[in-house]
Amino acid sequence: MSKTLDILMAGIISGIVAYTTSQIGVAGTIIGAVLGSMLFQLMSHIFSQPLDRVKTQKVERNIFYVFPLILILVIEIIYLFYIFSLQPGDFYYLLQTATGWNLFRTIGIALLVMGLFPLFESSISRKYGVIVLAVAVVKLLGGFVDFNSAIVDLYSPLFYQFNEIFSIMVIVALAYVVISITRDSVTIIREKDDKDNLGEGHKTNLKETSDDKD
Repeated sequence: MSKTLDILMAGIISGIVAYTTSQIGVAGTIIGAVLGSMLFQLMSHIFSQPLDRVKTQKVERNIFYVFPLILILVIEIIYLFYIFSLQPGDFYYLLQTATGWNLFRTIGIALLVMGLFPLFESSISRKYGVIVLAVAVVKLLGGFVDFNSAIVDLYSPLFYQFNEIFSIMVIVALAYVVISITRDSVTIIREKDDKDNLGEGHKTNLKETSDDKD
């Protein structure tokens, strides 16, 4: 995308996050980050530039896709501290209070949206979408364990008994997706730099050959 559009999108995304945060607190931050990420992906696709910009655009889309995942990963790590009664876990209680005790449901819905996106957009590998979807299901199931329902009664004992294991699995899965997408982006950047350097070297050689002939 052009520099002007980049700046415009950054402003719009910041506005979305700020508005949703002001309306529904911490849950709004998560929702706003996801909405902003998806909006950037859509606009980047609509306003795509010629082929020489494709790789750069993919890196930009990867960065915006990873940002909400990092936010959710940090919250999950805080929750793990809370499970083990460690001091940083005290912040988890504040997060739950700020979201009206809907933190995990909000995270689950956000991950559900993010997991579905790669299935319809080729810029992000589908395998990452499947992993995020799996995490979304776990978080949604965990978010509804306090509901009085026959279905919830069937699986809630698993979450109460293996809560720590589920949390660690979520952290590992999200960390894998974040690291993998970031690594892919770094590889794309390096390949682009190598291609640019090769092109510059070729131009230099042509110029030297032309000077020798003169």
